[in-house]
Formats: sequence, C-alpha cells, structure tokens
Amino acid sequence: MLERPNREEYTNYYANYVQLVPPGSLLDILTRQQRAVLHVFAGMSEEQAGYRYAPGKWSLKELCGHLADTERIMAYRLLRVSRGDPSGLAGYDENMFVEEAACDDLPLPLLLEDYQAVRASTLTLLRTLDRRGLQRKGIANGSELSALALACIIAGHEAHHLNIIHERYRQG
Repeated sequence: MLERPNREEYTNYYANYVQLVPPGSLLDILTRQQRAVLHVFAGMSEEQAGYRYAPGKWSLKELCGHLADTERIMAYRLLRVSRGDPSGLAGYDENMFVEEAACDDLPLPLLLEDYQAVRASTLTLLRTLDRRGLQRKGIANGSELSALALACIIAGHEAHHLNIIHERYRQG
C-alpha cells in the first residue's frame, strides 16, 4: 500500500503539499480526489467555468488545465526517478503553461477528459511500482526527492487547489 513518504524523502519546498495529504493509501486518496474534482465541475456551464475570483487569477477552466499539466509533469518525474534515472529534471513555469494552454478557449468536457486521462495514467503507473522503485531518489527542480514523495506531492498539490476552489471560487 502506498503511504506518505518519510520526511527525508522531500525538501521543505514540498512540505506543505505533503502535509495536506491525509493518512491512508495514496491510490485511494488520488481516486477520491478525482471524484471530488469531477464533482466540482459537474453541471457547470462554460460561463461558470470561466469564473475568476479576482482579476489576474486563473479561471476554473485554467485551474483544471493546471491540475492536469502539473500532474503530468510530476508523474513524468516520478517515472524517471522510480526507474533510477540520474538526470536532473528541470522545473517549469506554471503561469506560462496556463497562458500557453489557452484553456479558456477549450470546452470544459475536453479539459475534464484530459484531467481524467492523466489521473488514470498516474494511477496505473503507481500500481506498477514496487517498493524499490518508490524509494529511489532523484533530482527534480533542484530538489532531491523520492518517487513516493512525488506521488504524495501530486495528491497534496491537488488538495491545495481543491481547498482554493472551496475557499475562493464557490461564491462565483
């Protein structure tokens, strides 16, 4: 069963994300989070999905695209680290990715389809990894972390954004 990583498996930069993940199986948590994300967007109109809680903030459609893009990047890092790749993996500019993705121009059902495909791929990858692969460490964005920590960071990143949706977007 995939559980939370030990503190020495990730740096302070990622600690807030890891702390947002409740105890239990990461596979179960990621599955529940997927249902929560889909529930947030269920029945939402295109206009509602374009809502921004403040000027300059991402729309809900952009946030959905960000969730998929970030998970895709983190899962790629997880794959490379778990396979023992010693190469340092580059960071990325999340704001540039959101801008270049032009999610506000895409239909919400397509964004949700992409999100679900990414999550399905992540879950499949995690189910294929053994303990040795999960314990391997690598360098991503200048930080040493384990494959297991990357899996937990995926869940923590999504928990962070689900919190933001509930705190700041629900009024719209």
